[in-house]
Amino acid sequence: MTTQNEKELSKGYEFAEVEEKWLRHWQENNCFSAKMEEGKESFSIVIPPPNVTGVLHVGHALNNTLQDILARYHRMCGDNCVWVPGTDHAGIATQNVVERQLATEGKSRHDLGREKFIEKVWEWRREKGGAIINQLKKLGSSCDWERERFTMDEGLSTAVREVFVRLYKEGLIYKGDYIVNWCPRCHTALADDEVDHEDTRGKLYHIRYPYADGSGHVVVATTRPETMLGDTGVAVHPDDERYSHLADVGIRLPLTDRVIPVVFDHHVQREFGTGALKVTPSHDRDDYEIGLRHSLEQLKVMDDKGVMNEAAGKYFGLDRFACRKAVVADLEEQGFLEKIEEYDHAVGHCYRCSTVIEPITSLQWFVSVKPLAKKAVDVVREGRITIYPKTWYNTFYGWMDNIRDWCISRQIWWGHRIPAWTCEECGALIVESVDPTSCPECSSENLVQETDVLDTWFSSALWPFSTMGWPENTRELATFYPTSVLITSFDILFFWVARMMMMGLHFMDEVPFRDVYLHALVRDKHGKKMSKSTGNVIDPLEVMARYGTDAMRFTLTAFAAQGREIKLDEDRIEGYRYFINKIWNAARFALMHVSDCSDSARDVVRSPEKLGLAHRWILSRTADTVREVRAGLDEYRFNDVASANYQFIWHEFCDWYLEWIKADLFSSDELAKKQAKGVLLVVLETFLGLIHPITPFVTEEIWSVLPGEREFLTLSPFPVAHEEWKDDEAVAKMELLMGIISGIRNIRSEAEVHPSTKIDAYVICPRKHRLNSFLPMSRRLQI
Repeated sequence: MTTQNEKELSKGYEFAEVEEKWLRHWQENNCFSAKMEEGKESFSIVIPPPNVTGVLHVGHALNNTLQDILARYHRMCGDNCVWVPGTDHAGIATQNVVERQLATEGKSRHDLGREKFIEKVWEWRREKGGAIINQLKKLGSSCDWERERFTMDEGLSTAVREVFVRLYKEGLIYKGDYIVNWCPRCHTALADDEVDHEDTRGKLYHIRYPYADGSGHVVVATTRPETMLGDTGVAVHPDDERYSHLADVGIRLPLTDRVIPVVFDHHVQREFGTGALKVTPSHDRDDYEIGLRHSLEQLKVMDDKGVMNEAAGKYFGLDRFACRKAVVADLEEQGFLEKIEEYDHAVGHCYRCSTVIEPITSLQWFVSVKPLAKKAVDVVREGRITIYPKTWYNTFYGWMDNIRDWCISRQIWWGHRIPAWTCEECGALIVESVDPTSCPECSSENLVQETDVLDTWFSSALWPFSTMGWPENTRELATFYPTSVLITSFDILFFWVARMMMMGLHFMDEVPFRDVYLHALVRDKHGKKMSKSTGNVIDPLEVMARYGTDAMRFTLTAFAAQGREIKLDEDRIEGYRYFINKIWNAARFALMHVSDCSDSARDVVRSPEKLGLAHRWILSRTADTVREVRAGLDEYRFNDVASANYQFIWHEFCDWYLEWIKADLFSSDELAKKQAKGVLLVVLETFLGLIHPITPFVTEEIWSVLPGEREFLTLSPFPVAHEEWKDDEAVAKMELLMGIISGIRNIRSEAEVHPSTKIDAYVICPRKHRLNSFLPMSRRLQI
């Protein structure tokens, strides 16, 4: 599509009208559709899929603005560019939303049954699940929307099944008892990343555990005294001389009739509490590992609802927190409670319902990740994946070196159901990508499928290649995999990024992306986490409606420095709205003079040596800015890109160049006017292209009314740095001139000389040749 110069820019920038217009035009003209042309470089990026339940928050706005900048830049550079959008089915989150909806009707999912409930979730997704996508479009995200994916799509579900079956048959997926994070409210296991740790003021209970022979006692400290009912040992450090005499001494567990052993384990921290650790293998992850090392019994004393079970004795049927109170009261009554201290510690909560999680042993499905993790670490060490900023390398290595097997099963209904069946006749376990009709061992047709679904992160780990059509060998995979860069928040480096590395390397034998750019979390202007409870949340949709999308995008870009915390202030967004208006007003002034220019008007810049000082200076600075912007984009220095554009457009083009050439534009000297108009048009076109990836709406609107027929700016070539424009001498002379003018203006201001009052200015320069270079221009000065 081409646009003609059929109208002028309105007096003021009406961003709402402009944004709606260009969102429609870009979409109607397939501006963002991926091309796969032979002989061209490819640039590909897959969106970190937001939850289908989500609404646009400021973190989404930052993340997708940065992705959009790169997509628009590479598209303008002529690359085969694809930005794949999509959403995540968000198992627990989505199920909770629909369950709450059912609750308003007085129903539960169990009233509907599994199949009807899943139908209800799909119905909700069709009606409400597109909200986040529409908001991303409003942000200006230039995704190839025809390629939108959903992690529960048929194609992606096929990929999930294929991966699960292959890993199982390779011995990398197994089923077994292990300690997991358990949500008593959602009745499911949670991955580590699904647990929010909140600093909490709690209590530390010091309890006397008597020796079985009655000769004394050892004091242990715990924040969860109700779990002592499941203790099966007491651990001390082997080098702690205070307890060396306990090698053959049993411990009588208070409130029970059980005697438990003392074990010596290097995991125990001698400095914590008394140096003696109660060991509850079924209700603490570290205790579970100690228990395995010393063959301690696993005794589970509460059920999956957080209620004490029969193994808890007299406390059977009590809620865990009610049990805590009862246990503490009994300990005190029986003389076992030594003291209670106030204690600050981190308590894990379910990321969806905020219930305090409970570590428990449970029969779950796991991925054996150590062999997969080693490959991921190796490619990063070899430089096949580069992480920005580099300060995250050590964190990545530390996480991967201490990685634990990944619990991938969830006890919910919404999600990818695990493709495993048990034969009720012979007990055989069948794992296949296609639903089996009979048992391969005994031919029985009495098969029962696993009821658990897979962790949401399992399907997300396949995102870079499943969205390209894997397991089929598609043209998209050949063209766009591996992807070029992943842009995401640092807080999911391990939980998502590392898993994509592992899965990509294992199934594609190639890295899933060349670069990883980790941006910081967006906080308020004081550096505090944004939350509704503290009232410091900046809603991007409200900000966009108030100041315009370009202003918000530019602000987020300007703050996106590598390794620096983002402290967002709405006043800064308002400030950058003035910058957008500055661009608009500068363009309106320029159009007064260049609207009648023909294509040949640009010819004047082919011989810059024939131009005046100001023209040579602005062309040289234009070339410098192009180089700065390109280098910044190539190296993910987004804040430097914003800064270079801001400095050039406002402080050089607007403040100096436009003011300087007004005399030529209104001159009767036709050559001077021709040169000024030609250079003005070229520089305006250039900086519109440079800043377009950050501020697409205002730039596309201005571009559309420039003279001549032209393609969409978003599909036009990205500016290049013309070496013939480079003129260090002109820059030095102009900087001298600007310094003189600024100095005189400062003196006027200090002397409180009225702006309309003309003065005589005397410039004294010890180097006559420098002053001589200033003289030809001095006749223009009205100071």
